[in-house]
Amino acid sequence: MRGAMIFSVSMLLVATLGSAAFAAQPQEWGLGLQPAATPVMEDIRSFHDQLLLPIITGITIFVLALMLYVIIRFNRKSNPTPSSFTHNTAVEIVWTVVPVIILVIIAIPSFKLLYKADSIADADMTLNVTGHQWYWSYEYPDHGGFEFASYMLEGEELPDGAVRQLSVDNKVVLPVDTNIRILVTASDVLHNWAMPAFGIKIDTVPGRLNETWARITREGTYYGQCSELCGVRHAYMPIEVEAVSKEEFEAWVKQAQAKFGTPDSPPTKLATAQE
Repeated sequence: MRGAMIFSVSMLLVATLGSAAFAAQPQEWGLGLQPAATPVMEDIRSFHDQLLLPIITGITIFVLALMLYVIIRFNRKSNPTPSSFTHNTAVEIVWTVVPVIILVIIAIPSFKLLYKADSIADADMTLNVTGHQWYWSYEYPDHGGFEFASYMLEGEELPDGAVRQLSVDNKVVLPVDTNIRILVTASDVLHNWAMPAFGIKIDTVPGRLNETWARITREGTYYGQCSELCGVRHAYMPIEVEAVSKEEFEAWVKQAQAKFGTPDSPPTKLATAQE
């Protein structure tokens, strides 16, 4: 009986962790960053967890200990006659040099990470993203140029298993193990295309193209949101990306071309509505 109970609990934990790994989304009482789904996000997590967090923790503990020492050692009761000096050369050198050293230690890997996140080499495909008030539209220029709008599902539209305020009617489908160039812009006001599991948070600016990239390393469903205050329905612009195998992606492309049409095809309902 005990062995069966342990086995059941283990399977429940595995299922829970597995679902969290393959459906990157906010978790109740969650702490820390979402599981990484791209090499850039893996480096961001490593930079945060292995470098920044220890440094911040050390500084916090040091400052707390120093404050406690000053409170105990130099209060009126323990030190009724305070000293009258105003400068200490050694202390001033230390509190200038040590922060500079800490900033240099942080800056070197930070610059490397910024360069990696910004450089796009040998893109295999392109995804065009446009922010609107208040929805996203996506275009696949390398696969016939079909385009579709993506709206948040609300109320009775939500099917079983959907995530409230994150699931959409037309999700973005992308292949894994593929260098994807992502070009973003906006049709009206500033928006921000943010995908935490990808390590992407980039402004979409009217009249301007911004560029980023992603290489998704595992299949699953990933969620993001607009992260720029863009109006009254700012909170209702979710992003849903489904990462699939290359074979599944090619099959989906054929279905999407038939569903949404291409520039050489008759206009779809979406195109007619936009006109």
